Amino acid sequence: MNEINEIILRLESFILNPRKGLPEDVFLFLTRNTPMINTDLLIKNDRKQTLLTWRDDEYDDPGWHIPGGIIRYKESFSERIIETARKELGTGVEFNPVPLAINECILPQMTNRAHFVSFLFACSLTGEPDRALEYRGGDPHTGEWMWHDRCPDKILSGHQRIYRKFIDPD
Repeated sequence: MNEINEIILRLESFILNPRKGLPEDVFLFLTRNTPMINTDLLIKNDRKQTLLTWRDDEYDDPGWHIPGGIIRYKESFSERIIETARKELGTGVEFNPVPLAINECILPQMTNRAHFVSFLFACSLTGEPDRALEYRGGDPHTGEWMWHDRCPDKILSGHQRIYRKFIDPD
């Protein structure tokens, strides 16, 4: 067995179930070496507002973003969309299985999580989002959600600005 195969086997020993996600260090290693595929959920209400959530982490400046998630190994688009809605909003969604947009996002200034192929899906809520996560003023906190009439100035700078045309009503 060559050295690379030994390293791969050792690395795989840390991955218990890739369908449930990867250890953070393994995941970041992969994002430095291959594009990630993610689903983004465009959720509108009857007033044409868009549901956005707040994100504040080391991968971008703090800002609002369309809820989304990176697809796990052997996970379908449908499964990731449903899990993202449950995890980020505490509710379910219905969605059109045909994406509204497919975008390649390359962030040259980043090392980790710097290349994505993003699929945007039109979704509608099947229940109310978790009220405990609703933004109520002041400084937003990670995971809070809010309905927006227009694309906010504080939208994540990386790959979210491409969605302005889907967020703004005109």
